[in-house]
Amino acid sequence: MGIDIRPDLVAEVRAIAERAGRLILEVYDGDFAIEHKDDASPVTEADRRAEALILGALRGEIGLGLPIVAEEEVAAGRMPQVGAAPFWLVDPLDGTKEFINRRGEFTVNIALIEGGAPILGVVHAPAIPVTYWGSRHGAFVARGDAVQPIRCRPMPQKGIVAVASRSHRTPETDAYLARYDIAEAISSGSSIKFCLVAEARADLYPRTGRTMEWDTAAGDAVVRFAGGSVTDLDDRPLRYGKPGFANPHFVVRGAPAA
Repeated sequence: MGIDIRPDLVAEVRAIAERAGRLILEVYDGDFAIEHKDDASPVTEADRRAEALILGALRGEIGLGLPIVAEEEVAAGRMPQVGAAPFWLVDPLDGTKEFINRRGEFTVNIALIEGGAPILGVVHAPAIPVTYWGSRHGAFVARGDAVQPIRCRPMPQKGIVAVASRSHRTPETDAYLARYDIAEAISSGSSIKFCLVAEARADLYPRTGRTMEWDTAAGDAVVRFAGGSVTDLDDRPLRYGKPGFANPHFVVRGAPAA
C-alpha cells in the first residue's frame, strides 16, 4: 500500500519549504561567507540552516519515518540506502550561484519519492516570492494569497519557447535546441525552469550538464502533475533512488501535442 498523499500533507510540506525560505532570506539580506565543497560547488550558511530546518520538520512534524536524502547531508558523507521504498529528496537551496550573485532565482526543493517516481513535490522561490507544488491532487502556484491551478500547454511544432540554465548552459544544450524551431529562449536559474514549463510559460527545457536527483525531483513532480514529462534523452521517465543519485541528461517537455 502506497503513501496516502492527503491535501493536508501537501500543505504541511509547502509550509516547511516556505519556512526554510524565510530563513534563507535572513542570510540573503546580510553578509555571508562562501565555502566550497569537495566537488568545488559553493555552499553557504543558508544552505546548511535551511537543510537543518527541513530535516527536523520532516522527521518531527510529518512523522512518516522515511529516509531523507538531502544535498548537504550527502556532501557530509551521510547517504542513506534507498530503493523502491518511499523516501524524501531535499535540496535546501537550489541555485546557490544565483543566491551568491543575488539574482533571486534560487529555490527550496522538497520531494517525496515512491517506486522511483516523485509523488509530491514543492518548489519555493523565496526571493520572488512564489511557490509551486504538484501531487495527485494537481499542480498549483501560489503568489501571495492567490493560488491557481497550472497546466502545461501542448508542445507546438513551431515557435517553441525554450528555457535553459543561466549558470550551466553547455554547447550540448545549444546543439539540442538547434533541432527545434525556437521562437524565444529564456535563461533562468534553479528548478524554476521546470516550473516555467509547468505553468505554460515555456515548452522545452533540456539539461545536458551534471545534476543530482535532489536538484530535479520537486520540479519533476510539478511538471508531471501539470501534464508534462521529464525524460532522459531516450524518452524514458527520469527515475529516482539510483545508486549515487546522479541524473542522466534530461529533457522537460510540456503536454503532448494536441
